Amino acid sequence: MKLGVSRLKGLVATILLTCGSLAFAAESGKYFDHAIIVIFENTNYADAITQPFFKQLADGGASFSNFDALTHPSQGNYIALTSGSLNGVTGDGTITLNVTNIADLLEAKGLTWKAYVENWPGNCFTGSGSGEYAREHNPFVSYSNIQKNRSRCANIVDASQFDKDAAAGNLPNYAFYVPNLLDSGHDTNVTYADKWYGQKFGGYVQNASFMNRLVLISTFDESGGSPKNQIYTTIFGPAVNPKVYPDNVNTLSILKMIEDNWSLGTFGKTDVTAPAIPNIWK
Repeated sequence: MKLGVSRLKGLVATILLTCGSLAFAAESGKYFDHAIIVIFENTNYADAITQPFFKQLADGGASFSNFDALTHPSQGNYIALTSGSLNGVTGDGTITLNVTNIADLLEAKGLTWKAYVENWPGNCFTGSGSGEYAREHNPFVSYSNIQKNRSRCANIVDASQFDKDAAAGNLPNYAFYVPNLLDSGHDTNVTYADKWYGQKFGGYVQNASFMNRLVLISTFDESGGSPKNQIYTTIFGPAVNPKVYPDNVNTLSILKMIEDNWSLGTFGKTDVTAPAIPNIWK
């Protein structure tokens, strides 16, 4: 039996819509479809939790009263968060690691990622720093399979692209936002960082359309030097049950949550034995 042209077109359209729905479903996470991670610098938990915008996120989201970074100085925490362990990183010097990283796991599942880096020099810059940009706070450029691949390195962009992508509805599934040395509090203080954060993201967290199926993860790379290395961390979003969680968790717990949300698998490293984020979901 021959199909009419109009009926054939309708059948093709139905197939395309069905395939599109299936493709979207495959990219959907258990709890969220988009995650934005923003990392600040060198601040004790007690100092961060009292700042206005950090407190707003804590009051409206999941806040952790026993959350620790893994190590001092900071670079190892960035590496662990994006590759499952410290991978031998013990300092803040320039490193290049030939290890599987979060970009690999995301891409294997057809998920998208970007690093939004303030004052990023571009062109896969591998220097230790430039102006208010510091390489040790941008882990993606230290992975050889990104650093040496121009198309993958193009996913590291200047942070000015964030607002453009948000306005166009083009934010990736996984967004890693790196404030510069001033906005992160590294060369200023937590009061400065909090004020910047509120100005940059305050409007976004009040926008229900923007926040739909999204979590904003706010954390610090290390404490201000306390032996416990306790840091402020919150997870904010409409799917989150807002309260203070006393569970002992750490930087790798964020990675473990990301792995679980999208069924990414693990790195088979210390991410496997890391404590899980408790059930924070509504």
